[in-house]
Amino acid sequence: MCGIAGIVANFEVSGSLYWALYALQHRGQESGGISTYDNGTVHKYKGYGLVSEVFTSDILQSLSGKTGLGHVRYPTTGGSKPENIQPFNFLFRGHSLSIVHNGNLVNTNDLRYEYEGRGHIFSTTSDTEVIAAILANELIHGHTVGEAISFCMRSIRGSYAVIFMLDGVLYAFRDPLGIKPLCLGEFEDGGHIVASESVALDAVGAKLLRDVAPGESIRLKADKVYPRQIMTAKSPAHCVFEYIYFARADSVIDGISVYDVRQKTGFLLAKEAPAGADIVSPVPDSGTAAATGYAAASGIPFREALIKNRYTGRTFIMPTQAKREMAVRMKLNPVRGHITGKSVVLVDDSIVRGTTSRRIIALVREFGAKEVHLRVASPPIIAPCYLGTDFPTREELISNHKSVAEVREAIEATSLAHISLEGLVEAIGVPCSHLCTGCLTGKYPLAIDGEEEESHGIEMIDPYKNPEL
Repeated sequence: MCGIAGIVANFEVSGSLYWALYALQHRGQESGGISTYDNGTVHKYKGYGLVSEVFTSDILQSLSGKTGLGHVRYPTTGGSKPENIQPFNFLFRGHSLSIVHNGNLVNTNDLRYEYEGRGHIFSTTSDTEVIAAILANELIHGHTVGEAISFCMRSIRGSYAVIFMLDGVLYAFRDPLGIKPLCLGEFEDGGHIVASESVALDAVGAKLLRDVAPGESIRLKADKVYPRQIMTAKSPAHCVFEYIYFARADSVIDGISVYDVRQKTGFLLAKEAPAGADIVSPVPDSGTAAATGYAAASGIPFREALIKNRYTGRTFIMPTQAKREMAVRMKLNPVRGHITGKSVVLVDDSIVRGTTSRRIIALVREFGAKEVHLRVASPPIIAPCYLGTDFPTREELISNHKSVAEVREAIEATSLAHISLEGLVEAIGVPCSHLCTGCLTGKYPLAIDGEEEESHGIEMIDPYKNPEL
């Protein structure tokens, strides 16, 4: 649940990194940071807050260099501590290493223990530092960068999209299942960018070239990209929650328009779970595309029953339940004329804990809605995510221990229905075997202690092939 970006270009990159991170702000609102490289010196700045709060024009001007990377963070592994704000920056054996990571490793503790046994001292509690330790250890022992990346990818398990800068050279690699998104673009005037979502490329005027392939690593220069396939799997396992909620609706992830997916989920949801109502309204903003689809399929007029305050953040990714609950009323305000005396279909992207849904429904009822039918553009979330989305325990998930009927009663909706898993998969447009649906099924695409695995057959290619990397 983070956003990352890296740029190498023929121009100063700090301003473009700022706007790339600004476009990725929805992926993390706790903290942000940028590191740049200029003539042997790493310039860096990071802090708590939104991108617009962390950086000023003077700070950006001080981050000189034509190569750099940045990060916006939401804490999953490691917790909310100042030392965990990325990018991480290290010096060793005359080298400088800066690194950012989106994802979550499932063997972090084992790797930390192993490298502590070798004398490595960790200064953070983040799994990203484990990745940095593996890379640095390989380089210290005389291996090439390509060999270090290969060894690192053989060692770590979980979800990861990684960008790192070694002595001013920019590299990136993605886990062999492609769980977390990572795309590649180019600037018209020379230069390349790699980032979590295509919206970051749009923000800086770069052209989307393609996604970084699952299991691929790349070295980026301003005028060329050097790709290398390190690992393969019999099928990818793209995170289904990126399409449900997490990615921005205007992103294209692994060749699929997120907006189109969400609109189609609403269309199919109306077919699967019709409701007699006067209006269809989204829970903004992540329910908007699905609500337009529901309205189109049902013939019920689309009206906004709730208006979002654009100056509040995303309640789901706020770090505490108390803050999430307090934010609901600050974030949403009803349009009285649209809902008083009306039967309303509210369309939302998902139900995680249930508390926010209950408060939204109460708010709509408070302003005069006669009925509130909740339609959800994802199946019930029944299992934890170990791979980077913040619903880590079954106890937190209302659908894990309650039936749909019991959830409806708990959130006080007139009726409640979710899209089926089959409908969601149809809307995304790829086989279910190409998605990670662990949070919806309890079956995961890689081995996790105590959980059921659906193996995707990950294999190494020649780990030392193409040393040009």
